[in-house]
Amino acid sequence: MVVTEGFEANTQGTLNDIAVREFHDALSRDEEVAFAVAAIMALTAVIKRSTAATLMGVSKELEDAAQALQRVNPTNISLKAGCELFLRYTTRTSALELKDIETAKARLIERGLHFAETSTRARQTIAELGSRFIRSNCVVLTHGYSRVVLRLLQTAFSSGLQFSVIVTEGRPDGTGITMAKKLDAENIPVTLVLDSCVAYIMDRVDMVLVGADAVVENGGIINKLGTYGIALAAQAASKPFYVAAESYKFARLYPLGQADLPEERKPLDVGPMLPPRANVINPSRDYTPPQCISLLVTDLGVLTPAAVSDELIQLYV
Repeated sequence: MVVTEGFEANTQGTLNDIAVREFHDALSRDEEVAFAVAAIMALTAVIKRSTAATLMGVSKELEDAAQALQRVNPTNISLKAGCELFLRYTTRTSALELKDIETAKARLIERGLHFAETSTRARQTIAELGSRFIRSNCVVLTHGYSRVVLRLLQTAFSSGLQFSVIVTEGRPDGTGITMAKKLDAENIPVTLVLDSCVAYIMDRVDMVLVGADAVVENGGIINKLGTYGIALAAQAASKPFYVAAESYKFARLYPLGQADLPEERKPLDVGPMLPPRANVINPSRDYTPPQCISLLVTDLGVLTPAAVSDELIQLYV
């Protein structure tokens, strides 16, 4: 048997193969599916295919499959958080008290499907809550491309509000251009600016709205590189800085600074003129501490950064 990344060769490996395949299938079927939600669907498929004779065996299969999924993209924080939250959610159930293993599995599958459905609805819940922060004729600054931010802006605009959006280009991968195209397709007035232009245009902005790769224990966020700089510029200009993030991105991490982040780099083309001995630093994300954040709009409600740790306790305990 040929073993590739994310796959293992044994009985558990078969379930791991199923999990990884279901994960990729979910992502390919719908570009709007988040990594964490795709992982939840994949782990539910593992329960359906499980031949374990005990719930302890099912739990072990889920844990192994979750690890296989995380190996597909080891630096994806929301993927890891989604797996951990799903494992906690499915095992914290009265199914553990059932003696009939098939009935217990059915209960776990039911909870898994419910969790996936709830997670899928999270984006629309956030959009409905967050659209209330958009005021008529205001200017919103956002950074790169975020599906939940896009949904929020679409919801606000479809309600009849007139506003405009400034989008950063989002180097090195240019995700802001994707965001600008999608906003323009919705007839939402949009302006694209250089990442380095943020402080220059901050006086024209009424509010900043960004997504998040992860929300950490102290209420700070990990997000696309440049988010922290935007937050500092907003703070200096006394402009509100809002974060839109699904609760499955709540992660049990407590970074104290940029050096504590899992390292991830994106390809960067600096052209042919760079001296051969020059070093290039190109992290893909940064950490924004809670004191820079005004509020977080989540599917659990609108939270202050200080309230995040309480919500994490409720999710994981």
